[in-house]
Amino acid sequence: MRIAYRAENLFDAHLVKDALERGGIPAFIGGEYLIGAVGQLPARDYMTVLVPEASLPEAEGIVREVEATLAEARLALREAGDDDSGDLLPATC
Repeated sequence: MRIAYRAENLFDAHLVKDALERGGIPAFIGGEYLIGAVGQLPARDYMTVLVPEASLPEAEGIVREVEATLAEARLALREAGDDDSGDLLPATC
């Protein structure tokens, strides 16, 4: 298994995992259960989305699409003045 994505939060990790699985790529979230131990610290280097090594090139394209969608949604929320919803996404994700 290879790291396809390093997640900043559990929500993002599951969005990427779900997108990969819809694309036919098996995915696993590593470090998901460390959140309780980490507490209030950022989980960025603890939580990863892993895929089989042979699927990594295809997975990278899907990950880029999800990251672009997340960035667009967060930018739209900031422009709308909604500072407390940095992790919310439109229903189309």
